[in-house]
Amino acid sequence: MSAESTPEAESTPEPGKPRRRATGRRRKPRSGRRKALLVTAWSAAGVFVLGGTGLGYVYFNLNDNIKSVDINQALGTDRPLDIDNGSQDILVLGSDTRSGSNKKLGGGTDDGSARSDTAMIVHVYEGHKKAGVVSIPRDTLVPRPECTDGEGVTHDASSLAMFNSAYSTGGAACAVKTVESMTGIRMDHYVEVDFSGFQKLIDELGGVDVTTTKDITDKESHLDLEAGTHRLTGEQSLGLVRTRHGVGDGSDLGRIQLQQAFIKALVEQVKDVGVLTSPKKLYDLADTATSTVTTDSDLASVKDLASFANGLKGISSSKMNMVTMPVQYDPADGNRVLVEKDKAELVWDALKNDRPVPKSATRDTATGDAKGVVS
Repeated sequence: MSAESTPEAESTPEPGKPRRRATGRRRKPRSGRRKALLVTAWSAAGVFVLGGTGLGYVYFNLNDNIKSVDINQALGTDRPLDIDNGSQDILVLGSDTRSGSNKKLGGGTDDGSARSDTAMIVHVYEGHKKAGVVSIPRDTLVPRPECTDGEGVTHDASSLAMFNSAYSTGGAACAVKTVESMTGIRMDHYVEVDFSGFQKLIDELGGVDVTTTKDITDKESHLDLEAGTHRLTGEQSLGLVRTRHGVGDGSDLGRIQLQQAFIKALVEQVKDVGVLTSPKKLYDLADTATSTVTTDSDLASVKDLASFANGLKGISSSKMNMVTMPVQYDPADGNRVLVEKDKAELVWDALKNDRPVPKSATRDTATGDAKGVVS
């Protein structure tokens, strides 16, 4: 495994040695490994809402499908204040484990570990009519707090670690703790999905319609699309949200731009499904959705998930403001990004106060070159 893909890779130089400076500000392309996207929270929401009448009783048979993590117990009182202002904040992660059916989809080596390849903070505003989504680049160098993993082992804090190392170090609870430490915002919920779950859910939904303005070819993510309109299968959708070499500057920031465009298309696809008339189709969707997600313990039943999803059903893609956490390329390492602290504070303050993220927060920050490629 290369240093840049090692989960515990740090950017702290050895004592007495200066940090090596990169030759350019853009990040170098690298192998397309461990790429996944947890937009299925929205898909699952649509599925559960569809089953709100007539077939609701069926879902109680699906409770055993749902995997959960007790974030509250793991973190205790070491968390930001829980402010009840009618809004909700959800940490949405994509898991990249190489075990089981994910090995074939993701490639690479099954080393028994997993990382959070994609991370988003979804802020649902009071009234649940609109949402703000903040993508966190996986390679952002951030302070990682002390974490205790699922085996009870405590891991020391790190002053500068890759963001996605939090998950591999201490699992879901450490990822939540790191986000809360960065933002000062308490996460109300946690939702996670992996490669195979994402692909299956897209297939169960019948695919997702997107339009590409350029040809996209990436052998790493097994994607080959000509410019034009496509109904993507689950495999193609996974390829699109994983690709970084097929379009733009080959950076993770460009891939985030593709992911954000795909999410909007997916939200519209779920909204347009309508009330299904086939009980079998409805059950298959619910079975796949409940098998796909790992949630916090407060969402660990179909009843709770359905209630949560019902609160999201009024949010269309036009009511979703999607931004990337303000960052700049690390001048010492073109494969890493650093938080623009002052501008990031504008983002977190807006969410804390249930206000829209100001445009000034992301102005002149680092972005990829894939904006507008998917519409």
